[in-house]
Amino acid sequence: MKRLRLDRLASQLLAAQTSPAARLLRPSTISRSIPQTCRHSSLDYNSQPCQRRHQSTAASPAPVEEEDHVAEVEDGEPTPEDLRNGPLPSPHPSRAASSAKLAALHARLSLSSKIPLETLARALVDPSADAHPKYNNANLAYVGSTVIHYHTSETLITRYPRLPMTILFAAMKGYAANAALHQVARAWGVESAAAPGEEVDPGLLQYDPLKPTVVMNKWGYVRANTFESAKYQSGKGLSGRVVYGSNPFGESGPAKSLPDFEVENDRNTKALYLQDAAPNAYANFVRAVVGAVYMHCGRDAAKNFVRSHFLTRTLDLSKLFEFKLPTRELARLCAREDFEAPVARLESETGRASRTPVFVVGIYSGNDKLGEAPGPDLDSALVAASINALKSWYLYSPGQVGVPSDTFTEDAAAWKPAYVDIGEIIS
Repeated sequence: MKRLRLDRLASQLLAAQTSPAARLLRPSTISRSIPQTCRHSSLDYNSQPCQRRHQSTAASPAPVEEEDHVAEVEDGEPTPEDLRNGPLPSPHPSRAASSAKLAALHARLSLSSKIPLETLARALVDPSADAHPKYNNANLAYVGSTVIHYHTSETLITRYPRLPMTILFAAMKGYAANAALHQVARAWGVESAAAPGEEVDPGLLQYDPLKPTVVMNKWGYVRANTFESAKYQSGKGLSGRVVYGSNPFGESGPAKSLPDFEVENDRNTKALYLQDAAPNAYANFVRAVVGAVYMHCGRDAAKNFVRSHFLTRTLDLSKLFEFKLPTRELARLCAREDFEAPVARLESETGRASRTPVFVVGIYSGNDKLGEAPGPDLDSALVAASINALKSWYLYSPGQVGVPSDTFTEDAAAWKPAYVDIGEIIS
């Protein structure tokens, strides 16, 4: 006669109780299920090792058979290992429906009803607060960053076809960099939590400044020799920034490595990193919102959202220019375009013998006036007039023209190539 294995019976009873009845437990007492391969990795939610929940009258249950375990995972039912104790690193998704802050933010952004509150709550969870990719905004932020960079670049190139590449990169930063997106998020009224955790309101931005996060600084495709060649191309010329740049802002080389505060006890490094943590977290949230709009509402809705919230912001491109030799660059520009050589003429003057004289100098190419500017002396007025003439050339705009993304719709007309200049003058 075989001996009865009470521990086996107890384990079967425990497995039976974890099916329909155990799922009725409160969300705060059940941790999220994660794959078997990463239960004991650095992505665990709790710093304590994984624990199992047992009946109070049963001893340690026998391990479940391999086939039964696979079947339970495929059916989506939590296993005893998935029912872990301890608080979650971020609010449970079921709490999103009861958050007043989250509903107010959803309405304030005029988001479509297709975007659930749970998705907006996920956009507020930075990877530094919750490392699990299914519950943070890393994936949405990456999709949103590509959408923002694409529509920003095509709008700038078609609206200002003569912009130099350095000014184009600076303008891209003015519209889509962390500092600009940080201002957009603050204008939306987004507030951050003091510290991430399970008890935090889902409508607050959650990030941990002392933990590594995700830096959106790469395109979808990076050449294999980008990082090796960036060491030799960085800072040596514009061609290296265009070819080997690892982000849409013309910055070469890989991302800066995050400091290890436990090993490197450098207060200055820590202070600089803490200063950049908040703008990066706010910017990732904005990118995640754009990614959510793209995923739930489609391409056209994401394009309208980017135009409404980013491209309508005022950015004075004329203040981004910096010329070293404007007179020589203007002369080379006229020679390239087969214009007559530029000639400086004194338009007017006042107070030549006083302490504060003013001279107005104009730059002419034949009978056409290219630019003019005042100055305290003739040389300063000449340089200022040359700069104004160059700015008037580079900031030429044909007005509101079509962009390549206009042809993505089904009933769109055929694409007419837009005018793009051959390039700036390199002096």
